[in-house]
Amino acid sequence: MKNLQHYVMISVLFLSPLFYSFSIYAKSINNQTVPIIEQQKIEQININQSSAEDLARNLNGIGLNKAKKIVEYREKFGPFVSIEQLKEVSGIGQSILDANVGKLIL
Repeated sequence: MKNLQHYVMISVLFLSPLFYSFSIYAKSINNQTVPIIEQQKIEQININQSSAEDLARNLNGIGLNKAKKIVEYREKFGPFVSIEQLKEVSGIGQSILDANVGKLIL
């Protein structure tokens, strides 16, 4: 019985801060003081209309040289018909497409 009392006492000492934290969290939810993480607005870039400068400034992994290649490809072959078609541009691979998911539009 003494071991059980000892166990209960230790449990209370270690768990009471946790319960206190939960009670504060629950109160803050009821008072709506917990900050809500806002979804970041992703600026979309139209690959058929944007200038090389805009592409370079707004896309991850795209510098001015790659952006110029995108514009040159577009001028030579016409507008892109799919985002995947960007991989036909020299220097553009799947990793760049992955880094810009949600940003690229036609």
